[in-house]
Amino acid sequence: MDFALSDEQQAFYATVVDFAQRAVEPGAGARDREGRFDRTLWDRLGEQGLCGLPIAETYGGSGADAVTTGLALEALAYGGHDAGLLLSLGAHLTIGAKPIELHGTEEQRRRYLPRLCSGEWIGSFGITEPDTGSDTAAITTSARRDGDGWVLNGTKTFITNGPVADLFTVVARTDPQASAGAGMTAFVVERGTPGLAVGARLDKMGNRSSPTSEMVLTDCRVGDEQRLGDEGAALWQVAFECFDWERTVMIASAVGGMARTLDDAVAYAKQRSAFGKPIAQFQAVSHKLADMRIRLETSRLLLRYAAWLKDQGRPHQLEASMAKAHVAECATRSAEDGIQIHGGWGYIKDFPVERAWRDAKLTSLGGGTTEIQKVVISRLLLGEP
Repeated sequence: MDFALSDEQQAFYATVVDFAQRAVEPGAGARDREGRFDRTLWDRLGEQGLCGLPIAETYGGSGADAVTTGLALEALAYGGHDAGLLLSLGAHLTIGAKPIELHGTEEQRRRYLPRLCSGEWIGSFGITEPDTGSDTAAITTSARRDGDGWVLNGTKTFITNGPVADLFTVVARTDPQASAGAGMTAFVVERGTPGLAVGARLDKMGNRSSPTSEMVLTDCRVGDEQRLGDEGAALWQVAFECFDWERTVMIASAVGGMARTLDDAVAYAKQRSAFGKPIAQFQAVSHKLADMRIRLETSRLLLRYAAWLKDQGRPHQLEASMAKAHVAECATRSAEDGIQIHGGWGYIKDFPVERAWRDAKLTSLGGGTTEIQKVVISRLLLGEP
């Protein structure tokens, strides 16, 4: 088993880091402070072919595998230092475009994927509701048949890219009598569809350059041709596939953030002096740096292993949840260590490490909380459904 990157992958990583340093990092701090999504910067991602990485070339994508897609997100995060942009891109790729490629009809793929891959359109996914959270089986958004179409009603929240999205994949209950987890169907809904309203932008603690909002569906009518996947199978067929891509690929941006925080902490510890010598020479500091490196490498290896299993078509739900839980814990702890090494300056917004912790915290919440990952892991270990 060889996890070494190929020469092509190494060159790709370096190219993406260089692009991120030139195009993404400038202004990252200002975008965070202002909570501003930069559409011009998004268009540049599209020009670089980064908005359609894991999508087949037939539909305008690059046909990259899961490992390479994760590598790109890691490189963008490392070079760009803008976790919000990576949140928007990761959501666009893994829960915006990929479900349509995997479960859409050929007509849906040809209609939507080229626009998503070019960056002309931005994708999003709506399953979480104000009163359900991790309990996805309890959603109440409904879809009832009406002639040759469906009428959707309900409210979704925490919609990454909501304020700027052009296409929403919405999970709604189509059979209220079905057992828990069944009777749900996914639909693709275009912005501007009557009855679809995007709520006010949510003011987040971190990842602030990625816009998040509620979405309200009020007698929103869609045709049956906008149904995604099989009727009644959205939770197991579409949603869980999205979560799987989040946990094996999208989370790679947090690894890139960890690597950048470590490099910044090493550089600061070597140049900052106290009591007549660089603080890097104090064991209390050097051991924090060692711990940060250990967390980085274990996170990177566990995540790439899960992505590799996905690419091989092997079972990987256990490894994906393990990677998600581990990366979330490590990213948050390493960000905190980075702040501690910077001392008081780490608490000041002039230093990028200040926002590293705010950004990292989302990894333990979004895409299934750490607690949910441990439920998944324990059930698989115990052989429970």
